[in-house]
Amino acid sequence: MHPRWVRVGHWLNALAAIVMMLSGWRIYDASPVFHGFVIPTNLTLGGWLGGALQWHFAGMWLLVFNGIVYLALNIASGRLLRKFFPLSPRAILRDFIAALTGKLSHADLSHYNAVQKFAYLFVICDLIVLVLSGLAIWKSVQFPLLRDLMGGYDNARVVHFCAMALMAAFIVVHLAMVALVPRSLIAMLRGR
Repeated sequence: MHPRWVRVGHWLNALAAIVMMLSGWRIYDASPVFHGFVIPTNLTLGGWLGGALQWHFAGMWLLVFNGIVYLALNIASGRLLRKFFPLSPRAILRDFIAALTGKLSHADLSHYNAVQKFAYLFVICDLIVLVLSGLAIWKSVQFPLLRDLMGGYDNARVVHFCAMALMAAFIVVHLAMVALVPRSLIAMLRGR
């Protein structure tokens, strides 16, 4: 159901995402984008700005390299097209309504429903936005076009924070679905 490279890539991405999110919250608190909104220190990683930056950069390299390998293997193996397409707005709406009413079947975990397909494609796009906005923040002088496409340095920070919030929402929903269908966790651990 899930080849070893998918499982390893999934867990490495999960680790990188958690490290980057928790350290990013500490970085955010050093210079809040939204005045008056701060993240509680006990939910952050790094202890201080310099430590948080070190964690963030370590997570960044893991996320980027693992993400590139994960995407390349999905494309090269044909898994991306096979697992995530076709996809239509009508199918997403149908499966979303079925999920909300408790009628969405999870009998065959080897096939993704339309909501899963959409969510996984969305999170791939969100990760790309996170990386690009992060580059615009980190290397603003070296990537002026990217910075300008984001609406400037300050806007890039807002884009980065909003993309992170969407990632956090995805993680919450993803974990809730795993709790509702525990066989999916076993499949991601054992492959079947």
